[in-house]
Amino acid sequence: MSKSNKPGLQDAYYAPGSTIKDFFRSLFIGHGGSTQDTVHVRDAIDVKRTMTIVAMCLLPVILFAIYNIGLQAQLALAGGATLPDTWHQAIYRTLFGEFSAETGFAGKVFYGLVYYLPIYLAALVTTLFWEVVFAKVRKQDLHEGFFVTALLFSLCMPANIALWLVVMGISFGVVVAKELFGGMGYNFLNPALAGLAFIYFAYPTEVTTVQQLVAVDGYTSATTLETAAKSFRIAQQLSFAGADYSWFQAFSDPKWWDAFLGFEVGAVGETSTLAILIGGGLLLLTRLADWRIVAGVLLGMILTSIAFNVFGDAKNVYSSMPWTWHLVTGGFALAMMFMATDPVTTAYTRPGKIIFGLMVGAMAIVIRVANVKMPEGIMLAILFANLWAPLLDSLVARFNIKRRMKRNGIQ
Repeated sequence: MSKSNKPGLQDAYYAPGSTIKDFFRSLFIGHGGSTQDTVHVRDAIDVKRTMTIVAMCLLPVILFAIYNIGLQAQLALAGGATLPDTWHQAIYRTLFGEFSAETGFAGKVFYGLVYYLPIYLAALVTTLFWEVVFAKVRKQDLHEGFFVTALLFSLCMPANIALWLVVMGISFGVVVAKELFGGMGYNFLNPALAGLAFIYFAYPTEVTTVQQLVAVDGYTSATTLETAAKSFRIAQQLSFAGADYSWFQAFSDPKWWDAFLGFEVGAVGETSTLAILIGGGLLLLTRLADWRIVAGVLLGMILTSIAFNVFGDAKNVYSSMPWTWHLVTGGFALAMMFMATDPVTTAYTRPGKIIFGLMVGAMAIVIRVANVKMPEGIMLAILFANLWAPLLDSLVARFNIKRRMKRNGIQ
């Protein structure tokens, strides 16, 4: 932003030498130095307002996630699981008494909060620490982007994850994928996904087993995607015997609706496609997320799913699954609405955004189908597409230049 001619007014960020105290104060009180004169800006939005809106759009996902942690723990207890002997339980027992299969709505919410809040605070404090360190070294101002990074990372975590893994993962994402390349606005990889990929491959037994997904001891059921695949196969063989399981037939399957609404086992914020679409829809209405990317991801997923349905191996249940099942399983919806649309790491040109989205959607299904041990293909698909985003923009720009030169008779 340009500075105003009025004395004492500064840009929408902080003056050089501003303190951390000034930064935290600005989070709750509007900055008094926004430019008021006619300048070359479209509106008064800044990083703080942008990140605040994104966090508000994530609220439906967060609230349902907190409730679902308690719900899945209660269902597991009813199925024979036991409460773990952890500090989470000590806190809950001290404040609310013993958690059981008969605990009510409020008790389930508080149970989920006892597990989710430490995950988010660990990610938030770690991210803030690294942001302060690099801001001090570079003598730069702090930016509010770390709030959303910590939120997105925490929503991808299993409820029963060890907090040291949260610290390790978010540290890798912030330092290696963001700060080493210049910080806010200079990173070419999504830091939350980079951190998730790091702990996924470095500590696979700590984050990929189903035991971490439910906040109890002794849970031995299948993952959400495996359960959905099994339900799809049963429905295909029994409910629709003798006929293909078309994409629209999922709407009459109770298991599909459970997956869509989110009453399933999974990572903290990845279960409820409905809550994700509500928050993502609000994000699209604010135009902070580009509809071209979302449409590209969805279209790429649908076309690739159909291709596998027609030409894929019928023995591979993931190959036979219609796109309606792929949409509601795993972290596809959350990544499509909130991670693929990251304005820093995606393409900037309009055609580039569509191609970027198509690449993400197609690769997510290819990875999911081809490697059953990597069901969260959307994570790697977005990171891979992040690497291609600058090239896509360059190709689009070159094409436009050549087209206009030819139109104007310039050789």
